[in-house]
Amino acid sequence: MPQIHHYWGMPDKHVLHGILQLHNEVFDNADELLEKAVKRQKILFVAATKENRLIGYKIGYELSADRYYSWYGAVQEDYRGQGIGSMLMDFQHRIVKEAGYKEIETKTRNMWRNMLILNIKHGFDITETFYDNEGIHRISLMKSLIDNKEVT
Repeated sequence: MPQIHHYWGMPDKHVLHGILQLHNEVFDNADELLEKAVKRQKILFVAATKENRLIGYKIGYELSADRYYSWYGAVQEDYRGQGIGSMLMDFQHRIVKEAGYKEIETKTRNMWRNMLILNIKHGFDITETFYDNEGIHRISLMKSLIDNKEVT
């Protein structure tokens, strides 16, 4: 069973290195992530580790006093399908709710179907679809942290 840790602000160098390494494997833009992360308000890193090795993460930041944004998340390929993403999401939502946020928002793409399905299973509703400035079709989702409607 993995251990879940959270960090308000930037995590220690060992954890950050693992996050950036995994992020680069999945999204190929770790430099951009780091550059943007240091500028985000009330950034939260949630990390899953097993045997002192990072196996997954979720990152989010404050949009307003009531709304939080779930930004990026990934799980090591050999640990996928084991519920790690759900554990990270549940943990992130609990911490954000305890911090007083009432809603959590995220965006994804059709190409990340497992993430889309996970979001819906955890109570997110699709609020809009749109094409971004690069012509990529995106899906916006929102979840109330007040009524906590989750499907198992």
